[in-house]
Amino acid sequence: PAAISFGIISTESSITLKQLWEPFIEAMSKRTGVPVKAYFASDYAGIIEAMRFGKVDVAWTGNKGAMGMVDRSGGEIFAQAISAGGESGYYSLLIVNKDSSLKTLDDVLSHAKDLTFSNGDPNSTSGNLVPGYYIFAKRDLDPRKIFKRTLNGSHEANAMAVANGKADVATFNSEAMGRLTITQPAKAQELRVVWKSPLIPGDPLVWRKNLDQATKDKIKSFVLSYGKGANAEAEMKVLNSLQWSGFIPSSDRQLDSVRVLEYFRQKSKI
Repeated sequence: PAAISFGIISTESSITLKQLWEPFIEAMSKRTGVPVKAYFASDYAGIIEAMRFGKVDVAWTGNKGAMGMVDRSGGEIFAQAISAGGESGYYSLLIVNKDSSLKTLDDVLSHAKDLTFSNGDPNSTSGNLVPGYYIFAKRDLDPRKIFKRTLNGSHEANAMAVANGKADVATFNSEAMGRLTITQPAKAQELRVVWKSPLIPGDPLVWRKNLDQATKDKIKSFVLSYGKGANAEAEMKVLNSLQWSGFIPSSDRQLDSVRVLEYFRQKSKI
């Protein structure tokens, strides 16, 4: 292709994401020999649809977003992010303000009728699917019915809502928390975690199946070697700002455990 379009999900504002991803995108252009352009959408669905219509060639997304790409947009997982701590995953969180009287998940659920809850993007794994399964579906609860008011926002928007007193409780994740401690440490200090999920598989990178093999080989070689070559020190700083330490090869089978959660949630609704 004349250029590669790299889709980036809207976990934070596009300005913040551009600052975090720009060095990676520039290095990808240089090493593959093909211009790479970042593509930002206002929500996860925008990236999924952009791949379906050929506007995005490669994308960073969560596991639930990757399900949409694989099932509806001709996408295929080829790599998985490894956390900055070396784990092959990250955690969904439920957060409240540090001054809140809510100390546990039971506190949140028992006072839900008096609380404003900010949920994640409907296509977010850690912001919606995982808490939707472990917190609500397994207890046969519907957050839209038990809370006084329910909102939806990105990870950053949820954190800001809780820190600024606009929401009583919200979904978040450990990677976004790590980024927030770097970009807005004062706001991060206003948050307290009241629930933490089991480990979620690390974020996948997805490409269009119908990309030519030569381009796929260049992209995969770059991604898997990033943070390991002659510029390892500088590249590791970029990865660490994204709360990662590198990438490993992966496939669509990465989604198996996440699909089980989604199927359970759909079954519960039925």
